[in-house]
Amino acid sequence: MLPMSFFARVKDFTQNVSKEVILLVLLVVLIVLPIRFFVAQPFVVRGESMFPTFDNGDYLIVDEVSYHLGDPKRGDVVVFKYPNDPSVFYIKRVIGLPGETIRISRGEVTVEKVDGSEIIIPEPYVVTEDATYTLERTLGAGQYFVMGDNRPKSSDSRVWGPLPEENIMGRAFLRLLPLEDADVFPGAIQQLQ
Repeated sequence: MLPMSFFARVKDFTQNVSKEVILLVLLVVLIVLPIRFFVAQPFVVRGESMFPTFDNGDYLIVDEVSYHLGDPKRGDVVVFKYPNDPSVFYIKRVIGLPGETIRISRGEVTVEKVDGSEIIIPEPYVVTEDATYTLERTLGAGQYFVMGDNRPKSSDSRVWGPLPEENIMGRAFLRLLPLEDADVFPGAIQQLQ
């Protein structure tokens, strides 16, 4: 027969473990979940639309805070809800900003800024396409023109129109996987004019 003090110690141990488990659950609820839902989101790249910048299966962390403090910039890589089906998430690069006019002629992208000046977007990251089409689109307030880096394999603003600002979830902040490509602000380029 075991001494009574053994059972008392087991009871104390069980109570201590229970308290620690409850404390751990509370910490997760109070710290981890708000970060997960309001600060950073995981995102796995699916498809080839952003190749060679991102490969299918790249694991990213999306910064959800920055665009509450400032607007997306030309060249930013953003994750957003697809305007025609908000349950689907896309990743693309911002090319045009609100109020600008985007012109594409045979694959060359020109932007007419709000002040009337024009710039040709240098795009060394783009998979070139044998483009024969032309397109002109003027963006309204709160609208962005986004395109994939792999133009021949990207469904983007050229196809479904401007991206509403409210659909933008955040920008690519970290690439965690594959480990050999781990990076902060993956796909970032020098600020495009």
